[in-house]
Amino acid sequence: MIVFPAIDLRHGRCVRLRQGDPKAETVYGDDPVSMASHWVSQGASWLHIVNLDGALGDQTHDAPNLRRVREIGQTVTVPIQFGGGLRSLDDVAFALSQGVTRVVLGTVAVTDPGLVAEAIRRFGAERIVAGLDARDGRVATHGWQVDSGEPTLAVAERLGALGVCRLVVTDIARDGMLAGVNLAATTDLARQSGLKVIASGGVRDLDDIRQLKAAETEGIEGVIVGQAIYTGALDLRQAIAIAA
Repeated sequence: MIVFPAIDLRHGRCVRLRQGDPKAETVYGDDPVSMASHWVSQGASWLHIVNLDGALGDQTHDAPNLRRVREIGQTVTVPIQFGGGLRSLDDVAFALSQGVTRVVLGTVAVTDPGLVAEAIRRFGAERIVAGLDARDGRVATHGWQVDSGEPTLAVAERLGALGVCRLVVTDIARDGMLAGVNLAATTDLARQSGLKVIASGGVRDLDDIRQLKAAETEGIEGVIVGQAIYTGALDLRQAIAIAA
């Protein structure tokens, strides 16, 4: 199982939000490149980078977050999984041109599944991940601000039929709250959809990592860790050792 340290970018800085609320922001550093290098030095084999500005509506290709992603890609040797505000094929192509290994498509996975299918056709299924952000069993879009009204499983099954093989599934209510991972909902979705799932949201401690590792055979491929590693509640090296 892969442990992905999260680097959430807002205005070029490394931040964390609570429950996706832009007004509930904690800044953890002005140098995301150094932060990325630090997590790699702790044993990270992948990085998960989120462009929060893009998710909240900033789509310009010269935005500071995209410059940061390019700098990170030029500095570290591990692959990068990147998402946030990618809502066109041009956005996907541009992100991949910046050294990103694979992209996470969230809002368009719900609003424009045909675009996801075309992205898979053009770039390959291993480079395209669908991001499903769930609140009360339904998928939210547009930086978690809009409730789509669609059940998470229904969206997952539709995407699987289009060729998606991997999901990042975030429990919005738990994200940034250190409330513990939603193991039951995450494993149920992996089992019922038949897709590989990367769990996100609420990871609190090493027990969460152990529980997800035990569910690896159910389809849990990885876990994204954010708030816990930034506050020191979870040691990344130990988490990676448990997940191996």
